[in-house]
Amino acid sequence: MKPNQYFPLISSQHFAELWRKHNGNTTAISAETGVSVRNIFLARRRAERDLDTELVAQKTGVQALIRHHKARVNLTIKDAVLPIGGDVHKWPGENTTVQRAFIATVKKLKPRYVILCGDVFDGSRISRHPRIGFLENRPTVRDERKAVAEFLKYVEDAAPRGAMLIWCLGNHDARYESYLAQTAPEMEDVQGMHLKDHFPKWRPCWSVHINEGLEGHTVIKHRWHNGIHAMYNNTLKGGVNVITGHLHKLDSRKWADFRGCRYGVDAGFMADVDDEQFVHYTEDNAKDWTSGFPVLTYRNGRLLRPEFVQKWDEDRVEFRGELIPA
Repeated sequence: MKPNQYFPLISSQHFAELWRKHNGNTTAISAETGVSVRNIFLARRRAERDLDTELVAQKTGVQALIRHHKARVNLTIKDAVLPIGGDVHKWPGENTTVQRAFIATVKKLKPRYVILCGDVFDGSRISRHPRIGFLENRPTVRDERKAVAEFLKYVEDAAPRGAMLIWCLGNHDARYESYLAQTAPEMEDVQGMHLKDHFPKWRPCWSVHINEGLEGHTVIKHRWHNGIHAMYNNTLKGGVNVITGHLHKLDSRKWADFRGCRYGVDAGFMADVDDEQFVHYTEDNAKDWTSGFPVLTYRNGRLLRPEFVQKWDEDRVEFRGELIPA
């Protein structure tokens, strides 16, 4: 049995025995071994992978929730290429150039995991922003939800069989449940009140952690820091690779220190800059946005420099120095 990474002299089997001995009490394990509680959680995940088992905490409380809460999806990836779809803002009508390109990329790369990092649903009629213009014709929630379902069906069909479909919720996605919670609180927990009820094939979460605690640790979520230095602040303060949407930039920022090199990535967005849902919202100002999405490549668990698929014109995207029909 190979030694556990966080307990160099203790095998994963021995760690599992310690875990069961103390009924998952990390404080007690820390006291016996002298290892920090944080590293105990990392050691637990490694032991679960090594032994192909689940080390369940017998006691309730915060420590158990840290490992098992439903708001986070943990993935372990060694070698893979993952397209990350950000900010679809889907309205009724034809798919945009980048939305078509994303579907085609999923079909070509056949990723084991398909990840959307928020704002698939726009929620224009239930926005916190006031109506602008008496004749403004925004789609109904029903029509938007139908448009989202149609787009997701294309992605589902393009994905390989058995792929995990993951949807990191964004602030626009949250409009659906926030509006209902404010206007019809009595309907809480009724089927259909939650956005996820309408898309059962997709696993909702707030964040995805890839290779947590290891060298290639990557966090994917809709948003964290804002402003022009968001990518820099995300990876600097997060201490890991961080991929977010929300700002629609489509760019990356490298940061290196004594721990190595990591990236902060803005996932851009998959609508078009001048689509109707943004014209009045932005007061028709110039927008420093880019239609496209990142492609992440992992080798031996480490993240290579992120690449981008970017809109070139209405019929093509650019990727790796080529113009590709979409």
